[in-house]
Order: sequence, then C-alpha cells, then structure tokens
Amino acid sequence: QVHLVESGGGLVQAGGSLRLSCTVSGRTLSSPDMGWFRQAPGKEREFVAGIMRNGGGPYSTESVKGRFTVSRDNAKNTLYLQMNNLKPEDTAVYYCAARWSVGAWSGPYDYWGQGTQVTVSS
Repeated sequence: QVHLVESGGGLVQAGGSLRLSCTVSGRTLSSPDMGWFRQAPGKEREFVAGIMRNGGGPYSTESVKGRFTVSRDNAKNTLYLQMNNLKPEDTAVYYCAARWSVGAWSGPYDYWGQGTQVTVSS
C-alpha cells in the first residue's frame, strides 16, 4: 500500500515563503514520477509542478515559474515544493501525487496525499 503524506502548509503573509514536503512510503524500491497540484475553493484542481523519477524536468506551470521550485530527495523518498514570493491567489489545498506509470506532467497520477492547506494573506 502506497502512502503519501504532505506537510509544511500554513498561514503566511503575501511575499513570504513556505516549503512543502511529501514523503512516500510503501513502494520505495523504485522512484516514481511526482507532482504537486492545488485546489482553491470553488475551483478545479490544477497542476503546479512536477519532477520525473530520474530527476528530469522539473516542470512548473506558468503562474508559479520563478517563484516555486520543485525538487526531490530519492534517498529520503521525499518531494519538496519551495514557494517564494507567495501571493493571495496561491491560497489553496496543495496535494502531492505519484505514479510509476507513464503520463503527461498534468496526469494521470495513481496515488495522492491528503493535502495541506496554504493560506496567503494580503
């Protein structure tokens, strides 16, 4: 059974920074492709950033380029999202996702975390 657990969310003022972490357990003999998604109230879930199992990419959506950086530590089975210069419109629940199959950056992914809330005040 694969489990993804996110941490690092919270409340921050505009212009501030947060670092999200996502640890994978249960299937760690090989590394998966991984991605970060977010869902704001009343909106559909959207892809934020991703990184391939061999570290390839990484790729991030246009709205966060230059502010968010995705990285991973395969030895720790952990994915990170460093978020700088946060804006109120970044407020959302952030989810990490993993797959051992092949697909586009935006999906599909096979496993999901429970989400962590990020709130950016103006």
